[in-house]
Amino acid sequence: MVIDTFRHYYTLLVRGETGLITKADIDPVGEEGVADAEKLSGLTEAGRAALEKVVVIKLNGGLGTSMGLSRAKSLLEVKNGLTFLDIIASQILTCRRKFGVNLPFVLMNSFNTETDTQEALSSYKDLATEIPLTFLQHKFPKVFQDGLTPAIWPSDPDMEWNPLGHGDIYSALVSSGMLQKLLGAGIRYAFISNSDNLGAVVDETILGYFAKHNFPFMMEVADRTKADSKGGHLARLKNGRLTLREIAQCPEDDMEEFQDINVYRYFNTNTIWVNLLALKELLKAHRNVIRLPMIRNPKTVDPKDESTPRVYQIETAMGSAISVFDGATAVRVPRTRFVPVKKCQDLLALWSDCYVLTDDYHVIQNPNRRLATLEVRLDGRYYKKIDQLKTRFPQGVPSLLDCVSLEVYGDVVFGKGVAVRDKVVIANSTDTQVTIRDGSVIEKDLVFE
Repeated sequence: MVIDTFRHYYTLLVRGETGLITKADIDPVGEEGVADAEKLSGLTEAGRAALEKVVVIKLNGGLGTSMGLSRAKSLLEVKNGLTFLDIIASQILTCRRKFGVNLPFVLMNSFNTETDTQEALSSYKDLATEIPLTFLQHKFPKVFQDGLTPAIWPSDPDMEWNPLGHGDIYSALVSSGMLQKLLGAGIRYAFISNSDNLGAVVDETILGYFAKHNFPFMMEVADRTKADSKGGHLARLKNGRLTLREIAQCPEDDMEEFQDINVYRYFNTNTIWVNLLALKELLKAHRNVIRLPMIRNPKTVDPKDESTPRVYQIETAMGSAISVFDGATAVRVPRTRFVPVKKCQDLLALWSDCYVLTDDYHVIQNPNRRLATLEVRLDGRYYKKIDQLKTRFPQGVPSLLDCVSLEVYGDVVFGKGVAVRDKVVIANSTDTQVTIRDGSVIEKDLVFE
């Protein structure tokens, strides 16, 4: 099955297909095109009844190489000394106790993350159910851009392969036997999200809406802000179906409009709900291969070394399945359901006092904060990697509770007990590292020249 899938996408690549979706192919989606989760009512009872038929699946294939990590990103410490995986496991166990259901929990790992994750899971004996805790996604050969031949890298053969992206989940559910196990256990609905998004938790009202209307597929979307302008957005194909367009699928000439948050108003949170019976029928109709739109992702063969040869990683996006399910829909959700960590600046915000961990292990904005979502921008030269971040915040993160936005440029080290308020830019244009003194309260821009 995976060989047939690779053959399909490789053929497209050799033909010169780019996987691009132009503005002529799609129309924007307005508020009339999606339901609003904050306005749904009378669905809680239906949601609680459906909980007995739900599995929570987390996408756990990423290493977080862009942040300088070399093992599963979900094992990164994010709040109160707990990792993503610690918090997710506690969310699941809390949900089971609260609703009296044996909610199954499953991780889709990659060949890079399976071993580390299994070791970490060994400390959570109570998580185990009749459903296995993990299954593996497939991998594809990387393809040299020059000549379109499979990448060969003898110094590290593991670099010759890449995960297919989270769009592989549908085929991997079948080939691993996981789909059959779930259906055999009476599970009908899958709630799927990224392991680095701690805001994605089971919600009875959203589940009730999904189950009551018997949707085959539902994507959670949120209002785009400038911070989301490069994320995949919701659109409608000319045939009337909803679709997802990622930035790697946008032609350069359309990029300005792609990033216009007033045109394309909703971005994909990469949290979806799938009716497993509908998935089984779709897979059966397509011989277990759902041909999602291809993403031709340009990389270097060693993603940590820009001097290594250029390759294409053939990938697909999980959310793009919205265009292949008959009757698929989307639901607008509040920003509280989207707390991702893609860069070190996201992690800094999560570490700070702007966010708190509740007794039921939900990560929420601090109730004492009276401001909008914190915006943090850190200089990639000095804060891109996790080791760089820790080195420059050796005494902990400043208080950002009363901070609207923080931008840091240049090499700056923060002392103990620092507080930042309002909108602040700290810029060090010298060749020497500067240190913010312990106990400093910063309420205006700081410039070191």
